Parts: sequence; C-alpha cells; structure tokens
Amino acid sequence: MLRALVITLCLITHPGHVTMTSLDFIQGTDSLKVSCRMDFDDFLKDLQTIDDDRNLIRLFSKQPFPTDLINQYFNSKIFIYVNNKLLIGKLLSSDLTDNAITLNLIYRSSKNPRNLTVRNLMLADWYSNQENLMIIRINNFEKGIKLTPGHNEETVSLIK
Repeated sequence: MLRALVITLCLITHPGHVTMTSLDFIQGTDSLKVSCRMDFDDFLKDLQTIDDDRNLIRLFSKQPFPTDLINQYFNSKIFIYVNNKLLIGKLLSSDLTDNAITLNLIYRSSKNPRNLTVRNLMLADWYSNQENLMIIRINNFEKGIKLTPGHNEETVSLIK
C-alpha cells in the first residue's frame, strides 16, 4: 500500500512523461484486473500510432469512449504473458478526470500463475524520458517496476 502511495506521488510530481499501471490478480478466479492512468493528451498522441485516420479529439470528446479502439490500443502497447501465454485484455471502464485517463481492463489468466512477463510500449516511440511505472500484485507477491524505452520488458517468477 505504501509503495502504491509513493509511486502515485511520484506520478503527480514527476516533470516527465509517466504512466501508472497496476496488475492485480483477482483471488479465487482466473482473472487479472489491469488499471492504467496516463495524461489524456499523451494517450491521444500515442493512440494515433494505431489509428491516424479518425479525428481522435472529436471522437474522445464524448463518453463512452470507443471500446474496440481502446482494446486495440492497449493490446498493442501492453503485452502480458502468464505462464508464457499471451493474454488479451478487454475494457471494463474508462474515466477522464483532470485531463488524465484511467483505463480498467480484465484479462483471463491461469488460476495458478507461476511466472509473469510484462512489456509496456506506451509512449516509448514519443519520449526518450518516458517512464511506465507498474505495480504487480498476485497472491502474496507484490513488486513495483519501472519500464522505459530502453528497458520495456520484465519477467518475474511467482514461485517461492
């Protein structure tokens, strides 16, 4: 909990480009909930890497946001492997507050995760100082990681 607070404070006070993503295994299920928060203008800019044909500012000026486009974006920027199997996320909800967008997605996973690999490419093509902060919470395991354009992937073993 303290780690989440510290990372959130860093996100608020950090002068560069930062995203904050949490991965939480839902106990008793085969699901992984992923929440991501980032600057809305950065989100629109990065979204253009997969869809530059639409007027995104006009499209996103109304809620609800287009689920199919957000799913496509998220699944092309964040890759989550559990037990070496690529998971595909589906949008649960989104919220735009104070020019920051929060995306909540659900992933079907394994009930017995042994290892997890995450690759985060959000904004990596735009900013050399990009930091994608992540908190992974699975069962009794918790770890915070920082991914950058030069170090965009990390694997963790969940077996003690």
